[in-house]
Amino acid sequence: MEPLEVETVYFYPLENASRHHTDKCELIHSEPRIPVLRRGQSFSAAIRFVNRSYDHSVDQIKLVFSLGENANVIKRTKGAMFLLKENPKPDIYQWSAIITAEQEDDVVLEIESPCDTPVGSWNFSVETTIRGRPENVVKYEHEDDLYIIFNPWNKDDQVYMDDQSLLDEYVLNDVGKIWVGPMGSSKGREWVFGQFDETVLPACMLMLDRAELPYNQRGDPIKVTRIISKIVNSNDDQGVLVGRWDGDYEDGTAPAAWTGSAAILEQFLETQDEVSYGQCWVFAGVVTTVCRALGIPSRVVSNLVSAHDANSSLTVDKYYDANMEELNFDPNNPMGEDSIWNYHVWNDVWMARPDLPIGYGGWQAIDATPQEKSGGFYQCGPASLEAIKQGAVGYQHDVPFLLASVNADLMKWKEDNTQALGYSRIETNKYHIGRLILTKLPFIFDPNGDTDREDITDQYKAKEGTEAERLSLYNGIRGSERAKRFYAVPDESNEDVEFDLIELEKINIGEAFNVTVKISNKSDEERTVKAVLKAGSVFYTGIKSQLVKKAEGKFTMKPKSDENVNLRIAPDEYIPKLVEYCNMKIYAICTVLETNQTWAGEDDFQILKPTIEIQFNDDLEVGKQSIASLSFKNPLERVLTDCKFHVAGPGLVKRSLTIPHNDVAPHALLWADAPINPTSVGSMKLIVTFSSKELLDVTGSASIDVY
Repeated sequence: MEPLEVETVYFYPLENASRHHTDKCELIHSEPRIPVLRRGQSFSAAIRFVNRSYDHSVDQIKLVFSLGENANVIKRTKGAMFLLKENPKPDIYQWSAIITAEQEDDVVLEIESPCDTPVGSWNFSVETTIRGRPENVVKYEHEDDLYIIFNPWNKDDQVYMDDQSLLDEYVLNDVGKIWVGPMGSSKGREWVFGQFDETVLPACMLMLDRAELPYNQRGDPIKVTRIISKIVNSNDDQGVLVGRWDGDYEDGTAPAAWTGSAAILEQFLETQDEVSYGQCWVFAGVVTTVCRALGIPSRVVSNLVSAHDANSSLTVDKYYDANMEELNFDPNNPMGEDSIWNYHVWNDVWMARPDLPIGYGGWQAIDATPQEKSGGFYQCGPASLEAIKQGAVGYQHDVPFLLASVNADLMKWKEDNTQALGYSRIETNKYHIGRLILTKLPFIFDPNGDTDREDITDQYKAKEGTEAERLSLYNGIRGSERAKRFYAVPDESNEDVEFDLIELEKINIGEAFNVTVKISNKSDEERTVKAVLKAGSVFYTGIKSQLVKKAEGKFTMKPKSDENVNLRIAPDEYIPKLVEYCNMKIYAICTVLETNQTWAGEDDFQILKPTIEIQFNDDLEVGKQSIASLSFKNPLERVLTDCKFHVAGPGLVKRSLTIPHNDVAPHALLWADAPINPTSVGSMKLIVTFSSKELLDVTGSASIDVY
């Protein structure tokens, strides 16, 4: 008798996808249908033989799953098992396969992968022999690979989330929001994650290969997410996105023009080259897409007023010369200088942390924006949120950097040759950094407001000013020799005049605004105050662009008196100097001449642009083409050129759509029609951005039911 010959293997892709929560993956519905399976969970398959029926007493069937070159059972990149008729004692760390039915020339199987299987594109083969004749082997190679990914529904998986309902948001939701903009005018920007697009999983495999992550380590979410933070930026390894923040994007796509991740990953996959351009929120959007596609629960996190601590001091330091002019370098860190971003966006990923003490699992922060090197590469995390909150800087990975991002003190230093550092500390602000940390609230989507935002500041740090918050920061300081030196310098205490810079929140483009400082003389003597007020445009990273206006003067205050000093900025003074996202910074520097008391304050705010209005011309039905009308008014006194609308929405538009528009005159209305082709029933979301050479980051979104 000759061994069985396999004609075909069928993996029931649709049926298995329903059980494995992968039924939205386009690969399941394409031709050929590619199975997408979650590890540690059984799935069905059927083998059809071409020469005769299966006889358990005669035939021996071996199933082999392999990942990558030189697959190895010991390294867990190869799973080899003999087909059994009875269920053996379950072992969650071993492959198993049993026969559940026999039908003429077919056998139906139930196969289960280990709960720690490396994720990836697995090859499958079948080896058949006659019992007692192991030398005569017939091998069948399955033509198509299958994907095995993480399984947060399985309690034995390291990424298991005990509140299973949250997985609808953190794994399955393919449209979300990313909060961008400075404190006071931050808004949720819609983003199409698109993790089920047919190009995303192949792009994820290219990313892991490009990062040279060994196959046997691809089952460890700690290593996988750290590599994701490294490979989504292109700084070290021809990763996905090139970061750029200077406003010059003519040789690529402006970050503000992207509507989602799928178009970025599709371009990366097709060209095998890095994509231009990204910024922090674009990096974070792609990270969440990749994590959710691989089965790792993920959310996007926005930190309003975010510190970039360049020298591990757990402070953000600003230096002034003897005349109180701000220095444009850090005299104590020749490698770089600290900065404060209006906002910064990164990601949280969910997992157990067996490498850390009990209590440090759950949400972990990772950051793909290339800021500082970690372990020799531009990567960051995963850092336990609990470790950040407790100031446990000794725990992996990059806890000190994330702690400083959300809870550093802002210290201002003035040149002073009498001090060992060469500078004396004139002010410490304990409340400025990490003012608000936001993510999207599960299960809610508000296309016209912010009712879907969730404040998670308390997950990163205790309430500002409380003893618990100070203790966690001081705990971090004790773990850093450099931080100890900075915090040991006392503040100057000879202060009897109080200053308060009035913060601005929302200014509509075309409106004037004031820089205002309230000054109170608390002493019983006259005080002479020298004041400098300034306003300038800045990039959201805190890098200055252009000075808009500056005024300075000197005046005398009577004892126990109050004064307001103002600087008015007209629209025609600031509009020509705006940079992308229209962020502005106001500064105030004051010195009391009698006591040499010095104070410096600053605030960031955003000039607000119009929102794209979206109107659907008809009720939407599956399979029936329709039109969405897009419009807004040019708010500028200049012509808009190279105009484009960018449209995306799963179930409404295939990936993304770009609609060119003619040049637009100052203050003119512009509009366009976007073709809509509904493919799914339910509540759908359409996301639109507008870009031109003169105006970026105009957005809009709408929700609509498809019947």
